[in-house]
Amino acid sequence: MPNWGYSFVEQDYDAERLAKASGRDLRIKPKDAREICAVIKGMRVEQAKNFLEKVILMKQSVPYRRYKKKLAHKKDLKQFKWYAGRYPRKAAARIYEVLTACESNAEFKGLDVDVCRIIHAAAQRGRIIKRYIQRAHGRSTPKFKHLTHIEIVIYEVP
Repeated sequence: MPNWGYSFVEQDYDAERLAKASGRDLRIKPKDAREICAVIKGMRVEQAKNFLEKVILMKQSVPYRRYKKKLAHKKDLKQFKWYAGRYPRKAAARIYEVLTACESNAEFKGLDVDVCRIIHAAAQRGRIIKRYIQRAHGRSTPKFKHLTHIEIVIYEVP
């Protein structure tokens, strides 16, 4: 069994006012998870949950900052310098679950969740489950499943 750690360094923050949660080996694409984490970092918890709910309902798109060469522009992203975006519903649902777990951890520690802010939201590539589909004439087509690790840390801002 692996021993998971966090990529977050706690030395600049008070450990009493900090709550963490992570999701390991989630079946979402790392590209989508990275873009969602970049958007919700710095938001308040309730604001981030509202954003993720809108993404799941396809009412708000997520701006893509990398690998957006042939991505369609979205009308609701005019506040950003780039307009390219998507609706990564599955990734938003999994990150919403991790954020809810982090919120529960904060309530258990006795923190006021209304003033908590996301100070660390990271997505790292996990394993790739490799499968192949047999094709004609001795060929095969890869059918890979990508796994992702998500970390969220919230901090009670006075």
